[in-house]
Amino acid sequence: MGSLPEPEMHLSNKTPLGIRFIKHVKRSNLSFRSHQAVVLVVTFFAYTCYHAARKTTSVVKSALDPQSSPEVGLKVMPWKSLYLESSPANNSSQVLGNGWAPFNGNDGTKLLGDLDVAFLAVYAIGMYFSGHLGDRLNLRIFLTVGMLGTGLFTSLFGAGYWLKMHSFYYFLVFQMLAGLLQSTGWPSVVAVVGNWFGKSKRGLIMGIWNAHTSVGNISGSLIASSLLSYGWGWSFVVPGLIIAFVGLVVFLFLPVSPESVGAQQEDDIMDSPKKNGKEIREPFLRSDSDDDDKAVGFIQAWKIPGVAPFAFCLFFAKLVAYTFLYWLPFYISHTAIDGKYLSSGAAGNLSTLFDIGGVLGGILAGHISDSLNARAITAASFMYGAIPALYLYRSYGHVSLTMNIILMFITGIFVNGPYALITTAVSADLGTHSSLKGSSRALATVTAIIDGTGSVGAAVGPLLTGYISATSWNDVFTMLMGAALVAGLFLTRLVMAEVAAKIEESRLHTRSAVAGELDV
Repeated sequence: MGSLPEPEMHLSNKTPLGIRFIKHVKRSNLSFRSHQAVVLVVTFFAYTCYHAARKTTSVVKSALDPQSSPEVGLKVMPWKSLYLESSPANNSSQVLGNGWAPFNGNDGTKLLGDLDVAFLAVYAIGMYFSGHLGDRLNLRIFLTVGMLGTGLFTSLFGAGYWLKMHSFYYFLVFQMLAGLLQSTGWPSVVAVVGNWFGKSKRGLIMGIWNAHTSVGNISGSLIASSLLSYGWGWSFVVPGLIIAFVGLVVFLFLPVSPESVGAQQEDDIMDSPKKNGKEIREPFLRSDSDDDDKAVGFIQAWKIPGVAPFAFCLFFAKLVAYTFLYWLPFYISHTAIDGKYLSSGAAGNLSTLFDIGGVLGGILAGHISDSLNARAITAASFMYGAIPALYLYRSYGHVSLTMNIILMFITGIFVNGPYALITTAVSADLGTHSSLKGSSRALATVTAIIDGTGSVGAAVGPLLTGYISATSWNDVFTMLMGAALVAGLFLTRLVMAEVAAKIEESRLHTRSAVAGELDV
């Protein structure tokens, strides 16, 4: 039997094993759209797992530090009995005990805030390096290593429950390592999706796809809440095992780019600088020396028009979003709703409505920005809309459970809408900007710069909340409203440019219409 031609043999070696198996069973190649579907599904579940593992800490906070909680350590309660009567009888620690040293002391809330900021600070720093590496390495392998590592360190954090660990530094080290490995996720999945989908409908497609963030938060909350009564360690170990398993699925099935699997476009739906017919080159954890497709440098990526304004906007947008991610269940359990308190588990479950609103917000922001062809106008409008939403939630969320649910849902729409848009469609647009002169290898770097800068804000928000909330939650919400305002202001120049472009476009359209009438 003759050997395969060299290009086909090279392609076979680079195609994921799972895709090769499917092709073997079908006895034919997968269509371009089938590959796109695989990419969307695999990356969706991959990043869902990242956020599920990340969300656990916020739900377990009240179990680790129950001393200031109105419902110290009670079991997760069913939805039909969400409320806890504010009586001393309910302030017993029958199930979860008196918390977990060192988090159950006077400085417990501060230590939990320190864990959050350590995780997010390392995550933000790691993001810049991950983006740099992601444009130079095989994204499938890079993402797999990140997911397996995240699963390992998340599980080791939870293992402290059975190991009877009470050293703050044990939890700090594994939280930081988990943050470092988590930074591999976002640049990788955005770069892969950007390789497969063009700009015309990228906002809507990625807005729907970005629901993985909220789905991950929701599933993470539900998993952690349901396992609390068995011991808080399970709330970390189970998400850790899940993300490790999905990491193996990524290794087996994720096609990084059309070139890596020889997929042919069926119609003109792509708007990517990559062209079919090029020699296939996909490094396997090594550098690519092809000068025609050289990866863009870090400083060069910062100079791409629009990167800096959107990066700094995301700094403040993620400050708001991640404060809710890490502190919303804690806030709910410490706020009397209609004169009553919720258990930790019930508060965690209720907080998922913020993320459900976030799913809708991401889809709306993506669709509106596609329809208007105006990313900055859409993002800024949502950020300004978040200000009254935050004010109303703080002022009237305590009136009744129904009011809390409605206002939390609306707040989720406005807070997560621009966050989702900037980290997906905007990052992908800028990663294939015309100023790159055809280079296709800036997606991960640009994504990492924007989301990495945002992640610094994500670290600052929860850290400040840990200190400010000890004095006043009103001050926390004032901080969040101020951050939303600044986020919108950073896009002012881009908004003005888009408005001017729309006005000019309208004038040209009017002139064309008038000229057409005169010709008639």
